[in-house]
Amino acid sequence: MSYEFPAGRVTSIVGPSGCGKSTLLLILRGLLEASEGEVRFLYGAGREPGPPPAMATVWQSFNLLPWRTVLDNVAFGLELSGLDRAAREERAREAIRAVELAGFEGHYPGQLSGGMKQRVGLARGLVMRPDILFLDEPFGALDAQTRLYLQEQLAAIIERDGRTAILVTHSIEEAIFLGDQVLVMTARPGRVAASLEVGLPRPRGLDVQKSPRFGELFDTIYGLLRDEVRKAMLERL
Repeated sequence: MSYEFPAGRVTSIVGPSGCGKSTLLLILRGLLEASEGEVRFLYGAGREPGPPPAMATVWQSFNLLPWRTVLDNVAFGLELSGLDRAAREERAREAIRAVELAGFEGHYPGQLSGGMKQRVGLARGLVMRPDILFLDEPFGALDAQTRLYLQEQLAAIIERDGRTAILVTHSIEEAIFLGDQVLVMTARPGRVAASLEVGLPRPRGLDVQKSPRFGELFDTIYGLLRDEVRKAMLERL
């Protein structure tokens, strides 16, 4: 059994807690070796295998360096790559503007709200200009209002850049709103139970959640997940 993550599209992955969503992301990212199977990157019309593309990850935890400013946190990856200071600061400022944090370049993480810290984390991923952006529950630790705002912001960034992204989330609504396709995983041992095309037009605003198609997708995904979530809960008793 195999699944594809098409270039220029957003693939959302949903499933019960502990089913292996984040493990799958780590394997795709090359940070964890698969116990079986393989990950291949295919290029060109002939779909020839090639080396991994440039990748970056935005995690649920902010992982910001408290002694570095917003500008220096965003530029950190570029610094490690050896880019000169002027060039990395220019790119960092561009990424900071993209997440609407212009004016906060000199602030430290301790001076920021949770939503602002996560925007710094998003900018830190975008600044690397990755071919594939991995998002592991990026808004899971935020309050509902901040989460909605950042979902809209992320959707706009993805649509503007036509970026390939793989999103792990517990939220069915988030998976549909941000995704072009949704992979639904079973309880542990996790496997992909279904791959669903979202089929909603872009650009998307939160009003898309009122559309019949959004409701149909939600019902389908929840129907697939309901028994799997129950299994996962029983395993933890």
